[in-house]
Amino acid sequence: MKGIVKRLARECGFELAGIASPGAVPERLLPAARSVICTGKLYNTGADGRIISRYAQGLDYHDVVRAALDRLAARLKDEFGPFDCRVCVDTSPVPERALARRAGLGWIGKNTCLINQPMGSWFFLGELITSLDLEPDQPPPDRCGTCTRCIQACPTQALVPFEGRWTLDPRRCIAWLTIEHRGEIPDDLRPLMGTHVFGCDICQEVCPWNRRAPLTQDLAFAPRNTGLGLEDLAALDEDEFRRRFRPTPVWRTKHRGLLRNVKIALANSGR
Repeated sequence: MKGIVKRLARECGFELAGIASPGAVPERLLPAARSVICTGKLYNTGADGRIISRYAQGLDYHDVVRAALDRLAARLKDEFGPFDCRVCVDTSPVPERALARRAGLGWIGKNTCLINQPMGSWFFLGELITSLDLEPDQPPPDRCGTCTRCIQACPTQALVPFEGRWTLDPRRCIAWLTIEHRGEIPDDLRPLMGTHVFGCDICQEVCPWNRRAPLTQDLAFAPRNTGLGLEDLAALDEDEFRRRFRPTPVWRTKHRGLLRNVKIALANSGR
């Protein structure tokens, strides 16, 4: 049964799939929960992420992953008959990385990303909480070892020790600052942000497990606004911003937030 689930997940476009026991949080979302099918969808295009993070250069991953999970649910019902399920894609209070680790998809690295040994960390995670009674997979060993490249490479020193492990201080993370933070960015952090205007890939780019990371074949994640430099972004009015970025994750920061980030990036680049 588990083998069929993983085969169908691959046929629905997921490079990674595994099974985890639900735990208290998914059971609150779906009282009939017996298993969580955890999936990973590769988004690595190899594009330059120094201005806009790789994950945000294509279509919004929420829509792409959710559609793939809906297809998987339909295929599973064709195979096993009716069952209760709920799709989660970064919008429900689900501990995605912890579930993915328990499902055998990878370990949680010092950069706090889920890392799969043969494929790296360029994955979107999604979950299908189900009433199916499936045998859970086992978590893999942590293979970061003594490597600290991600910690050393972080310009804002956002990766900090906490209770014997490494965690992310979002108040210093460039990705959080450029996407989630509202209002002015602290003066002491601005010079450290480089030319990043939406997200940051540094801690993944320096990870040795990403040296041979495969590229996605999904055209949904192909860069849509190639060739735009900082000056081009600074010149966008609201209508042009909407036309170019409404279908992408960059929409989350809104026009005003993007301009705030571009202003900082231009100052850091000396222009």
